[in-house]
Amino acid sequence: MPTPNLAEIAQTLKPLVAARRDEIIRFLREIVAIPSMNGRIGEVGERVASEMRRLGFDDVRFDRMGNILGRIGSGPRTLLYDSHLDTVGLGDKDAWKWDPFQGKIENGILFGRGACDEKGSTPGMVHGLALARDLGLAEGFTLWYFGNMEEWCDGIAPHALVDVEGIRPDFVVIGEPTDMRVYRGHRGRIELRCVTRGKAAHAAMPHLGENAIYKMTKFLASLETYNARIHEDPFLGKGTVVASIIESTSPSINALADSCTVYLDRRLTFGESKDSAIRELQALPGAEAVEIHEMWYDAPSYTGYVFEVDKYYPAWAIPEEHPMVQAGVRATELLWSKPAAVGRWNFSTNGIYWSGKANIPCIGFAPSDEIWAHTLQDQVPIDDVVRSTEWYALFPALLRQELDSRA
Repeated sequence: MPTPNLAEIAQTLKPLVAARRDEIIRFLREIVAIPSMNGRIGEVGERVASEMRRLGFDDVRFDRMGNILGRIGSGPRTLLYDSHLDTVGLGDKDAWKWDPFQGKIENGILFGRGACDEKGSTPGMVHGLALARDLGLAEGFTLWYFGNMEEWCDGIAPHALVDVEGIRPDFVVIGEPTDMRVYRGHRGRIELRCVTRGKAAHAAMPHLGENAIYKMTKFLASLETYNARIHEDPFLGKGTVVASIIESTSPSINALADSCTVYLDRRLTFGESKDSAIRELQALPGAEAVEIHEMWYDAPSYTGYVFEVDKYYPAWAIPEEHPMVQAGVRATELLWSKPAAVGRWNFSTNGIYWSGKANIPCIGFAPSDEIWAHTLQDQVPIDDVVRSTEWYALFPALLRQELDSRA
């Protein structure tokens, strides 16, 4: 069978995607308009399912957790496109200058909750997979779209997909925002609960008790200086620690706190582990009074399904010469005649499971910039949403060429 001329196919894709521009934009606006906070993705999942059925996907269904799946083909290699459909909350509703679900379009940019993180990748993925099938670019692959829950626990949805549903892809493309670059890794993290215990006493007689808050302040003060000493990796960057939430218990406002709890986000880079990070925290001044606990996630999904996981998220990266990275780079070059930038995310994604825990190679590619994630300026350039469809359609054929050339 002759090798297809992918440079010519790349140019053929452009008018085909352009012809779908209005429906791609309409699809994006409709899924942004459906609230999907706190992991409640049932309604937006149904809208995505209807689009996949309209485009002729071979199998469309929800898994037990409530994530939406769409399949095309049944080849020996499995490529999955991962885009989470849940979003963070709104924060102060009065601070929004427009309806966060209807959004607005200004200067070619759609503003709305989830536009960046990460509903902006879904239309391109869904339409791109259908185009890959129609143009014969998916030969030898089983293709999946996986619209899932990620915001409250990275990696839980793919972990359950593999362990419970029995779908283990060979390759994954993540739709977290990359500003149309190819990303190949990011730092990991561990979430920790730190507790000090005190002895309650009347606030008028503090010498009779022990204030758990004061015990905690010594530890918190040492965290700031500790940040400057954390290990740094040349590619993934520096590890960090942040105290994000603080709570205390007391019999009343007129009594000493008998407990104080602080939650830590400890970002992990290459060259350190969760155990080494905990040991470093335990060695800090004031830590002798602090209990440090690893955290677990056991909250039910909106379907009531419970999948327990530890809140440890490993750092990961795949080499720049990996077939996935090179296929992603070539897709950019063939489509838009420019060198492809390769980088990493600052934040965390489902890659902590795919590559970090399951050793499944993955990359990221999507419109928008991660700096807009979780902000009141949540946004995505509409032209890039449409252009990304070309990339998602072409990528399977380029990945196949890279794999076959190295076989």
